[in-house]
Amino acid sequence: MKKISTLGTSNFSHFRHFYIKTMGCQMNDYDSDYLAQLLVNNGFSAVNSPDEADLILINTCTVRAKPEQKAYSFLGRMSSIKKGNPNLIIGMVGCLAQMKGPELLKRFPQLDLVIGPRELGRFQEILEGIDRHSGKIVAINLDLAPPQPAPCKGYFHKRITGHVSIMEGCNNFCSYCIVPYVRGREISRPPDEILAEAKNLLSEGIKEITLLGQNVNSYLWEGEGKKWGFPALLHELGNLNGLLRLRFTTSHPKDLSDDLIHSFHYIKNLCPHIHLPFQAGSNRILKLMKRGYTRESYLELIDKLRRINPDIAITSDVMVGFPGESDKDFELTLDLISHVEFDSLFSFKYSDRKGTSAERMDGKIDEIVKASRLNVLQDLQKKITLKRNKALEGRQLEVLVEGSSKRGGQLTGRTASHKVVNFISNNSQIGSLHTVTIKHSFLNSLWGEIVERKSVPV
Repeated sequence: MKKISTLGTSNFSHFRHFYIKTMGCQMNDYDSDYLAQLLVNNGFSAVNSPDEADLILINTCTVRAKPEQKAYSFLGRMSSIKKGNPNLIIGMVGCLAQMKGPELLKRFPQLDLVIGPRELGRFQEILEGIDRHSGKIVAINLDLAPPQPAPCKGYFHKRITGHVSIMEGCNNFCSYCIVPYVRGREISRPPDEILAEAKNLLSEGIKEITLLGQNVNSYLWEGEGKKWGFPALLHELGNLNGLLRLRFTTSHPKDLSDDLIHSFHYIKNLCPHIHLPFQAGSNRILKLMKRGYTRESYLELIDKLRRINPDIAITSDVMVGFPGESDKDFELTLDLISHVEFDSLFSFKYSDRKGTSAERMDGKIDEIVKASRLNVLQDLQKKITLKRNKALEGRQLEVLVEGSSKRGGQLTGRTASHKVVNFISNNSQIGSLHTVTIKHSFLNSLWGEIVERKSVPV
């Protein structure tokens, strides 16, 4: 932890309101929940607007250029607020903080804290440092273990779904990816710690848990004469009382084992949905990306998954415009999408990430070409998504009720395959499973009519 200059004469210990802005992935959501619970446990109160806060934390993503620019833009707006309130403390945490470190303090002099993901476990110490007026802080050590949970009683009581991080970091070093440099090497959490955190969520009323990791398939824990792989961990979690649904993300195709695939058959509350990024449909591009699998092996995994469960929902990540991507390479990506028929895709244009090997590659694709390819790809996927959603019309599906729909007078929830369903009901209770007949399908949601209550409500 590095301390720079001083914070001045702020009487911060008398001001206890915080605001957290979260950008990026579900892991960032999890980290923000960790920070919020720690702050509440230390006497802070959350506020709905940064204008009301004494402490603003911006939890950032840097996997692509776009979220990085959004973080800078938001930080600039927060800096303007600080000009009218010199006692305001502003901190940037997460992946962008890890990547840029002290550079951020030079670019944004109103910034007080720069904290990387692996340093969050020391946030208590950082808070104490703020109260002692000990100076600006940069904390970006990647050699630390992931933080242990900081349970805050009642924090999750209005939620139905929750997250548990089971591992942190990545060892794959795909040529385009910044994650190993900002999240560190892979480290798995002890299974007893994971189970304890899951049980705490269930005690708070959570009904569905999503396990998180940069590559959950790589989860491995050895201790007390026992070796835990990811399927074994799933099995233990699946047996927890009160857990209606279990999910996980994200998986790497090269580490998707037969044991894990078969888990979709024998773990009954494991949702039939997998997010399996393929990134490109061309073997030449996959090799340049250092993905560790081929087009053919990826398609074989899809076949295995659908043999285990024909109704499994498969979502994925794909990029266009990787250095050297030809028209033929792009056509192979479109062909794979047409063959698999993903339920949905997260698609984006390649952007250089500083320090990656792809940044130094020749053959960079023009932005206009990248934009054109992305439009073609997204148009194709929209047709496929709508087709797959339309195939659900007339079927009866279990829906976990999560709350009121944005459409007035309706409730909303998700199917086990993670599709949003809106429906009208006078007696459905949030947190319960209901059977809904799907009447109409749209691109981003389904609409249905309730059939019967499936389970005992919360």
